[in-house]
Amino acid sequence: MKLVSPFSPFATLAVAGVLCGCASSGVKTPSGVPVTQMRPDEQGFVAGTGVESQDLVVVTDKMWRSILGIPQIANAQGAPRVVLDPVENATRFPINKDIFLARIRAELNTKAHGKVIFLARERMATLEHERQMKQSGQVTATADPNVVEFKGADFFLTGKLSGLTTRTSAGTSDYILYAFQLIDARTSDIVWEDSAEIKKQGLEDAAYR
Repeated sequence: MKLVSPFSPFATLAVAGVLCGCASSGVKTPSGVPVTQMRPDEQGFVAGTGVESQDLVVVTDKMWRSILGIPQIANAQGAPRVVLDPVENATRFPINKDIFLARIRAELNTKAHGKVIFLARERMATLEHERQMKQSGQVTATADPNVVEFKGADFFLTGKLSGLTTRTSAGTSDYILYAFQLIDARTSDIVWEDSAEIKKQGLEDAAYR
């Protein structure tokens, strides 16, 4: 059998073929600017004058801490039950407005140590279907299936985003007021309200979605 020297042209071509095969089957890096991972509370180089992640973090952190400090929550006998009522977006930005309440709820559920309980009213269709299956015996129940187990709300948590925009040849200015309320479900009293204000100016506008 004739051995091929590692320095022969045939060996060189074989190695080149293997390397080409590996390169062609690998993942190609897309052209353009690479993705930069950032903290949610950090303003990036892609920014506008509207609602952005750093605003969301600052505002919701202030709100959940403020809620924990009110007597109706801090001194309550047992854990009050809260239902989220959709936020009203009165700004010019078509953003996912309910992400504010979602983060406030997540932070309270994580850090309030059971002082507040949120009711999953947005899942009522699923919960009602489960209760009906228990009552009909289609699935087993750990408690009496004839007992109405759905709890009523003590408070509603809601909010409103309001905006004021100014445009000139020098650029765009946006002011946004983030206001949130905790409303007594029995009396309609506003037992808590807090707000945050953010104003930004820029030369160019941005598209939000």
